[in-house]
Amino acid sequence: MARVLERRATGERATGAPAGAGGPIEAGAVVTLRVARFDPERDVAMRWQTYQVPYTPGMTVLDALIAVKERQDGSLAFRSSCRMGVCGSCGMLVNGKPRLTCQTQVSELGTHLEVAPLPNHDVIKDLVPDLSGTFERHRKVHPYIIRPAADEAEMRAPTREFAQTPEEMERYLQFAYCLKCSLCVAACPTAATDPLFLGPQALAQAYRYIADSRDAGWEVRADAVDGVHGVFSCHLAGACSEACPKGVDPALGIQLLKRSLLTGPPHAEPAPVIGPRPVVPEDPARPRPKAPPPTV
Repeated sequence: MARVLERRATGERATGAPAGAGGPIEAGAVVTLRVARFDPERDVAMRWQTYQVPYTPGMTVLDALIAVKERQDGSLAFRSSCRMGVCGSCGMLVNGKPRLTCQTQVSELGTHLEVAPLPNHDVIKDLVPDLSGTFERHRKVHPYIIRPAADEAEMRAPTREFAQTPEEMERYLQFAYCLKCSLCVAACPTAATDPLFLGPQALAQAYRYIADSRDAGWEVRADAVDGVHGVFSCHLAGACSEACPKGVDPALGIQLLKRSLLTGPPHAEPAPVIGPRPVVPEDPARPRPKAPPPTV
């Protein structure tokens, strides 16, 4: 993890990036994309196809792919949605590194791009990976708050709150930012050699809920992750943390999960239910700001 943190601090480019890549690109320059193609109905193996698109300032890798699809080859398949780094659907292998293409600037990589589907996943078509395996492993770690049986009625029809301090929230907060984009799985060397490995995404999410002071699911999650293909198969390469587009550190979560399995859960008892909050009577004398006029 130290090497990962050092790269983040200095902005060093990861190993495998093309020599001379990055830097200013003039508007109108030509961007060459070497794109992996695979159609399961006619191809027996992946093939490569090259396209050229004019560069425009601010162009992302996803913008370049959209330009190809709209103006040159409508058969090119890729997945995208929000185009703002939130949904996690546009993950691809760009110049040898898993990235969200919607937030990867072409100017960071140069005018020669190589785009392929995420490794360690089956391919549905062209650049579209099959993420069903990631979601299935995610479900195996029970990714939700588990409460004692006595709280079942409150869980079904909430009327109060589960007590939690800001310090308790800090213990798991960064892991709650996971997009489930599967870039960490694509970067994981253990996932490359063991298809049954739970993977960094699911293991980090297991720790996210184990560390949550409101949760009482320690035993069921410990059974889920402490197996032959579980948390102790990770040998701490740290590639998952380097790949995460949201700054989540799955490698840290996995190490904390290992420690919990060896020394015991982070908290003995789940946080109690408190409340309800007192209702503050409305003060009729309190001034109310006027809403601004509509602009459309």
